[in-house]
Amino acid sequence: MEIPETPTAHTRPAALDVAVVMRRERLHGPSSHWQPWRWTLDAVLPDEPGFGEEPRLMDDHEGEQHWLHPGFKVELFRDEAEGYHLNATAPAPCWFVLWRMEEEASLASEPIPRPVVVTLSYYEAGRWLDAQETVEQVPAPQEVVDWLRAFVQEHYMIEPKRRKRPESFRPLVDRFGNAASVSTEKKRGRGAGDV
Repeated sequence: MEIPETPTAHTRPAALDVAVVMRRERLHGPSSHWQPWRWTLDAVLPDEPGFGEEPRLMDDHEGEQHWLHPGFKVELFRDEAEGYHLNATAPAPCWFVLWRMEEEASLASEPIPRPVVVTLSYYEAGRWLDAQETVEQVPAPQEVVDWLRAFVQEHYMIEPKRRKRPESFRPLVDRFGNAASVSTEKKRGRGAGDV
């Protein structure tokens, strides 16, 4: 995979052109009565001109299929540096791919999964999952991990931890957020215990 130089303050974001391979595999066991196949992310590869621009069936062996989806760009942005840092320092850094099933079949006799976006940001993948999207991951090759780590080293600044102020120094407020006061003076007047 040809890796671009990491961006500096005066250049555009670094980017890689990639293709996604989705795999249809046979299920075994009790659940296969209701759903004999499932789709899963198989690989993220360097995009090549020979892949073309449209998804295509790479192979179909006894119903197990591999579909190639070319034309994805993975860009690195400085405001996502912490998400890249979390991925780059993980035991197994990976690609994250958001994909959706087609509503209606367009390329095959039945709907196939369509990758939507590819990223290396742990936080971006987390936001997709929070939005109830389908996100899968596959390991990233070492040259991509090295490129990602170089970007993180140049652009990620660890925020210093701030000391938390003790609770005893917090201002007193009532349940409506208004300032409250505490008095140690003895109450005077009717009903205050004076006779």
